[in-house]
Amino acid sequence: MTVEAHKETLEFQAEVSQVLNLVIRSLYSNKEVFLRELISNASDAAEKLRFEALTDEALFEDDSELRVRVTFDKEAGTVTISDNGIGMSRQEVSETIGTIASSGTRKFFEAMSGDQGKDSELIGQFGVGFYSAFIVADKVTLLTRRAGLGSEHGVRWQSDGEGSYSIENLDKPTRGTEVVLHLREDEKDFLENYRLRSIISKFSDHITVPVEMEKEFYGEDEEKPETPEYERVNKGTALWMRNRSEISEEEYHEFYKHVSHDFENPLAYVHNRVEGNNEYTALLFIPHRAPFDLWDRDQKHGVKLFVRRVFIMDEADKLMPRYLRFVKGVVDSDDLPLNVSREILQHNRKIDTIRQANVKRILGALEKLAEEEKEKYQTFWDQFGKVMKEGPAEDHANLERIAGLLRFASTASDSDDQTVSLADYVARMREGQDKIYYITADSAAAARYSPHLEVLKQKDVEVLLLSDRVDEWLVTSLTEFDGKSLQSVAKGALDLGELEDKEDKESSEKQNEEHKDLLKRMQDVLGEAVKEIRVSQRLTDSPACLVVEEHDMSANLARVLKSVGQDAPQTKPILEINATHPLVERLEGEGDDGRFGDLTKVLFDQAQLAEGGQLDDPAAFVRRLNSLMLNLTAG
Repeated sequence: MTVEAHKETLEFQAEVSQVLNLVIRSLYSNKEVFLRELISNASDAAEKLRFEALTDEALFEDDSELRVRVTFDKEAGTVTISDNGIGMSRQEVSETIGTIASSGTRKFFEAMSGDQGKDSELIGQFGVGFYSAFIVADKVTLLTRRAGLGSEHGVRWQSDGEGSYSIENLDKPTRGTEVVLHLREDEKDFLENYRLRSIISKFSDHITVPVEMEKEFYGEDEEKPETPEYERVNKGTALWMRNRSEISEEEYHEFYKHVSHDFENPLAYVHNRVEGNNEYTALLFIPHRAPFDLWDRDQKHGVKLFVRRVFIMDEADKLMPRYLRFVKGVVDSDDLPLNVSREILQHNRKIDTIRQANVKRILGALEKLAEEEKEKYQTFWDQFGKVMKEGPAEDHANLERIAGLLRFASTASDSDDQTVSLADYVARMREGQDKIYYITADSAAAARYSPHLEVLKQKDVEVLLLSDRVDEWLVTSLTEFDGKSLQSVAKGALDLGELEDKEDKESSEKQNEEHKDLLKRMQDVLGEAVKEIRVSQRLTDSPACLVVEEHDMSANLARVLKSVGQDAPQTKPILEINATHPLVERLEGEGDDGRFGDLTKVLFDQAQLAEGGQLDDPAAFVRRLNSLMLNLTAG
């Protein structure tokens, strides 16, 4: 059958060209990873065919023995990695290789520093994949056909990695994919049988799909056959099914790199075999660094599902909750049907049991890190802390355990690093203190220097500083810890319990009475802009601050919702004033109604700015401030 060529030459997406340059430059000292990555991709393709063939056996095309082959040709200077897996259509080739569909890509390149050592570390966050071929090759040819399509639907993709690629149709009788690497002159040492075999044994020994190379014949007694014979190079025993005592640390690390396409070793891992009513094995890894698509809504979960060593699906999202979406690994069940679908997983009690147990194991591993290897845990928290803060809202059953793993910045130190646990806070609580005080803000600086903290600083009461966006949702779900309720210092009347002197309470009530005329005049000026004006118990240095009622939405949460296009309920703030502040004293003595109004509005606007808010009319604020400054100068 003749095939219409329909050849196109296309430019790489700009990000792909940058990835190629980074991979070639930064991984030059670790060139062997190209074979690991390409064999891993080929293995995945074989496993995906096995899964799809469960419902459509015709996809096997009378060839159900899945395998990956590595061959080399010294005369042509090529190494070829081929598989008889699922293959790709022309559209899939374009979408998979011509572009990088990752919302984190821009952030990835913004993080590039130009320093080879630092940039090479970024690879571990992004993954290497197919592009690793260009570490050793100056031209790469890919031949593929998707299983189930006719031979005329074969595709040839070719590029020298310099910015463009060609793609055309060809006749390909067999399904699957061949990746042909045209090696650079200084990389011809990969054209040796022993070299390729040693790399396969080092990186791909655990892959369950057979990785084959041409059988070697030695001596005069062994005549090389006309048709090449292939033999398995890798052991192929599912690593997760072996006893933990038989698996080395290096083997665990290499398996993690296989399932995650990460470049770095994992931070920690758990390996368990469960027997009884629900038999399964789980091998789960906690990465060292966060991937760039961690916050992508379409980001896929990292746990692969197997049933009796048969690959079923990638990204089995029912096996791990969203707040643990960074966990990589495999779960292999003995009890699920081979034709299990995503719909069946949604309502499967065995899956629910596996999920619950795996969550407890991951939380246990994190608790062990936090207790025994504090530096490692801090590394984990710096990378994944914001994701863990989603946990209390999503997983109420494990709320206490998650709460114990949380870390925050606090007024106990000058650092904005999140290192303080709730247990640390409780241990340092002052005698008579019965609440855990916190403040939410849109930045660490806004939290640390908020006027709401003044009286607490004066009384040496520690306050947790919450400035991550997710913190607003966290405190709606996490309302207490170790019997101590969490209390916002910017909501309601500040309740210091036994920390507050009786004289302080009496003084506050007295001041509100003494200054009721001032409060009324200010209320008349501000009108509907505020719910109430009262003398503050919080302030010692600032003239005014804004608070909301105990159960109202905080101003910071309202700003967060608006920033993502959601409606936030209109909540009128309460203006609290410091009656002993010189500006307030000046205001109280002001007889001119116009100047009194300007001063009142300036105090209100300042209070909004101090908590990170935006003014409805900044120009009016500037005019009032200028007018007051001119009057002061004239006076």
